[in-house]
Amino acid sequence: MTKLLQGQAQHGWLVDITYLRMPKGFMYLVALITVHSRYIIGWSLSNTLETSSCIDALNLGLKLATPEIISSDQCCQFTSELWLNFLKEKNIKVSMTGKGRCLDNIYIERFWRTFKQEEFYLNEYASVIVLKKAIHAYVEFYNHKRWHQSLDYKAPAEVYVATAETREPMDMCTCPLGQPTPLGKHGQVIDNAITLPTT
Repeated sequence: MTKLLQGQAQHGWLVDITYLRMPKGFMYLVALITVHSRYIIGWSLSNTLETSSCIDALNLGLKLATPEIISSDQCCQFTSELWLNFLKEKNIKVSMTGKGRCLDNIYIERFWRTFKQEEFYLNEYASVIVLKKAIHAYVEFYNHKRWHQSLDYKAPAEVYVATAETREPMDMCTCPLGQPTPLGKHGQVIDNAITLPTT
């Protein structure tokens, strides 16, 4: 998979941070998602809200591809000089959501909801190491096994690779002939709400 994705540019990514309540405090999960394919291209877990964890997640994504633009909200991590200068060095354009425009970042917000409902809220994690392993397993499941109604019942990885290789528009009018078996404890839930169309 990595070999197929290296060097392939993707137009737009979204980035966001969510908090995860642990028995003795909070952990903060940063993730980047591709707008067209909903592929989670990079993530990072930290016990602080420092910008460095956001850059760690971005560096993970940059090993696979380089976007033309990254959109975020206006939190301090994404308005910091460290973040903005890093994007400038990589020739990545900056976009930020407007005040009160929660739908601008809807795809990453939907991922947070899905991850928490299908994985995080259903389990207890004895340590940060266990949590990291669970996040890694869920992201692999989400990218490669979990189909999406808004992606013509394909997994994000299928759409990501097809987009990177052919750049052809997807046929969104067909019905699924079969669905993959859920991976382990993760549920295979139909996403009935087709969100805003990808531009």
